[in-house]
Amino acid sequence: MHFSPLVCRIVVALLLLSPVPHLLSAQSLPAETRALLPVPSMLRWGTGRFALKSQWRVQIQALNVDSAVQPAVAEFGEWLSRQTHDKRLTTQLVAVGAPADLTIRYGRVGQITEPIQDEIYSLRVTPMGIALSANTSFGVLRGLATLRQLLTADKKAYYFPETEIGDIPRFAWRGLLIDAVRHFQPLPVIKRNLDAMAAVKLNVLHWHLSDDQGFRVESKVLPRLHQVSGQYYTQAQVREVLRYAAARGIRVVPEFDMPGHTTAWMAAYPELASNDSTYGIPQTWRTLNIALDPTKETTYQLIDKVLGEMTALFPDPYFHIGGDENDGRQWRRSPRIMAWAKENGFVKDNGQLDKHGLQTYFNRRVLQFTNKYGKIMIGWDEILGPGLPPEAVIQSWRGRKGLNEAVKANHPALLSNGYYLDLNYSAAAYYLNDPLPADAPLTDQQKRLVLGGEAAMWAEFADSVILESRIWPRAAAVAERLWSQPTVRDVPDMYRRLALVSDELETLGLQHKRVPEQLLTALAAGKSVAPLRVLANVLEPVKEYKRHFQGLFYTPQTPLNRLVDAAPAESEDARQFGVAVAALLARRPAAGPLPQDAATRAAVQAVQGPLTRWATNDQLLQPLLTTVPSLAEYAPHSVRLSALATLALTRLQQFEKGQQPTAAWLAAAQKQLEAAKAPAGQAELALVPALSRLLLAGKE
Repeated sequence: MHFSPLVCRIVVALLLLSPVPHLLSAQSLPAETRALLPVPSMLRWGTGRFALKSQWRVQIQALNVDSAVQPAVAEFGEWLSRQTHDKRLTTQLVAVGAPADLTIRYGRVGQITEPIQDEIYSLRVTPMGIALSANTSFGVLRGLATLRQLLTADKKAYYFPETEIGDIPRFAWRGLLIDAVRHFQPLPVIKRNLDAMAAVKLNVLHWHLSDDQGFRVESKVLPRLHQVSGQYYTQAQVREVLRYAAARGIRVVPEFDMPGHTTAWMAAYPELASNDSTYGIPQTWRTLNIALDPTKETTYQLIDKVLGEMTALFPDPYFHIGGDENDGRQWRRSPRIMAWAKENGFVKDNGQLDKHGLQTYFNRRVLQFTNKYGKIMIGWDEILGPGLPPEAVIQSWRGRKGLNEAVKANHPALLSNGYYLDLNYSAAAYYLNDPLPADAPLTDQQKRLVLGGEAAMWAEFADSVILESRIWPRAAAVAERLWSQPTVRDVPDMYRRLALVSDELETLGLQHKRVPEQLLTALAAGKSVAPLRVLANVLEPVKEYKRHFQGLFYTPQTPLNRLVDAAPAESEDARQFGVAVAALLARRPAAGPLPQDAATRAAVQAVQGPLTRWATNDQLLQPLLTTVPSLAEYAPHSVRLSALATLALTRLQQFEKGQQPTAAWLAAAQKQLEAAKAPAGQAELALVPALSRLLLAGKE
C-alpha cells in the first residue's frame, strides 16, 4: 500500500516525539483553521481549488475491503448533492486507473484495538482532484469527515480549497456518554447523535443502559428486568445501533451500573435487595443509595446471567459496570449484612463497616464474570482498589485526582470530570479541560495510561426531544480537545468554528437548533414568538445540580417543555455581547470621552444595538407573560433584562461623553445586578457578568 509522504511524516513524528506518543509538536500548528474542527495535526493551504462538477467520480483502492467505506462514500455524495442543491450531482464509483475526482486508498479494515494508528489519514486537494489515503478504513471515515468541512461556496460555484492535511488523533478514546435510562432515547435519537459524533471524530458511544429508573435492554434470560421498566431496546434494536455505529467507525461500550443505581433490578427481582423492602421503579431523580446485596450467592448468580447475556450482545472488548455513588448505608443498616461483614473481615477496628472494602469484594466477584466472558472491566472512580487487574479501566468523574491515582496504580484511565454536558457549563470550560495538562504530576509511563476522555450527557433534564440541544454543539469542543494537539487552545477561534459545525450538524439531520424554536413557538400560543425568543436567547438553565432544588419536583413523567428547556445550555447572544463589551472597554481611555474613530464607533454600535433591543423587549413580551400561565414565572427575568439594558445604555452615553457615574448611581446599578443574579423558572440571566463589567467599569 502506498501512502503520501505526509502520512509517512506523521508516522515518523509519532515515533520520534516525546515518550508520550499521543503528544504532537506545536510547530505543526496550522496558521488558518477555516471551518475545520477538530483542527488537524498538520495542515497547509494552497491557492488553487477543486471545483465541483455535476458528476462526482470516486475510485476506491484497498487491499482488504471494508463494507463500511462504500456506503460512507455514497452518503457523502448524497450530502454533496443536498448541499449544492444540484440534483444532477451523482456519485459514480469508477475502476482503478479511470479518471476520478476523489481517489481513496487504504490498506485494511479498521480495528478497534488500535484506534490511534488506525485513524491516521492524509488528504490532498489539488485543482486536478482529491486524494485520501489511510492505513485503514477508519482513517478513510475520518478523512471524509474532514473533507465535508472543506466544502466551500462562492458566488460562482462550490469547491474544495487546495490543501494538504496529515492527521492523527491525540487520544485513542474520545467518547460521548448518552443516558438512555433517566429519559429513554429512541433509536432515531441515538442514530442522529452517532452521525454527529462521526462528524467531529468522536469514536466511542458510552451507552448508559441501566439505573434506578430502568433497565433498558431486553433480557431473554431475566425478562422482568426490562418488563418492569416499560421502555427498552429490543436486542434486535441494539444490534441495529451496533451496525450503525460500526459503519461510522464508532465503538459502543454499554454500561450496566451496580451495585448502586440498581433499584430497577430489585423492582424486577426483589431477592437482590439488601433489606426486606420491595421496590417499584423510582419516580425521582434523587440519589437513592439503594444497593444490591453483596453477601448472597444468589446475587452473583443473577449478575452472572445478566452479564453472560449482555456481553454476548455487545461485541466491544470493554464492558462498563458502573460502581458509583453507593454510600453503603443500606449495608450498614442490615444486621445480616453486618454480621457477614464481621465474619469476613469487612469491619474496621471501630466496629464500623468497611464500605469500600466490601464494594471491592463485590467488584472482584463481578470481575470474575467479565473475565469469564472475555471483557475488560471499566468502572467509575469508586471501583479503584486492591485486587483489580491492571487492565481494568478507571473512569474519573469526581475529579482529576481520581484519574491520577488510577494511572499511578497502573490502570488505564479516562477523564469525564469537567466534561459533564448536563451541568450547563460553557463550551470554553470543556475546551480548556485537558486530560493531560502541562502540569500533570505524572511520569511519561503514567501519561501513556491516560486513554482519553468522554463527554457525559446525563438525562434527568433532557428527554428525547431536547437531548440534542443539550449535547450539541458543545460536545464538539470536547471532541477537538481529545483529537487535536494540546496547543490548539484558541477559545475565540473555537467558538467561530463551533458555529460552523453547528450548521454542518443541521445538514446531517440533527435537531439541536430546530427543536428549541419549536418549543418557543408552542409556548407563544399563536402569538408572535419574536419577543419570547429575545428573552430565551439570553437565558441559560441553572448550572450544576441546582435544578433539583428550586421548587419543582421532577419525575420521569414531568414534561420538559418550559422556557428553561427551550433556552440554550450556553447563550451565544450573551457570549457575543461579552466579547463586544470587552472590545469596547479595551478602547475606552483612562479619562475623557470615547475616541471618534471608525473602530470605536463600531465597538459602540456592537454594544448599543443589542442593549436597545433588550431595553424595549419587556414591553413587547408582557402581554404574553400575563396571558400564558406557563410563562409567568419568567416575568422577573424580562423586567430585569429591560431595566439593566436601560441602565447600560445610560452608561454607554457616559462613556461617549467622558462622564463618571455618581456613587449613588453605581450603588443602584450594583443592587440591580445582584437582583438579576437570582434564578427564576430554574433559569438564569446569562448577561449578568457582561452587564456587570459594563455598568461597573472603572469602579474602584
